[in-house]
Amino acid sequence: MGGIFAAIGTPTSAPKPRGKSPGWQPGKKRHRKNRCPIVKKTVTRPRKEPSIAV
Repeated sequence: MGGIFAAIGTPTSAPKPRGKSPGWQPGKKRHRKNRCPIVKKTVTRPRKEPSIAV
């Protein structure tokens, strides 16, 4: 079977080169990320204790 596979070849594509990515293209403008407004939680105040009638 090995001889047949050697004669046929492999159905996969050649491996892609690895390494450092090209990064930003020269001359391309960079923009800051759009910021969303800050949402703060409201402070929960402790409940008043009910007054006990004596």
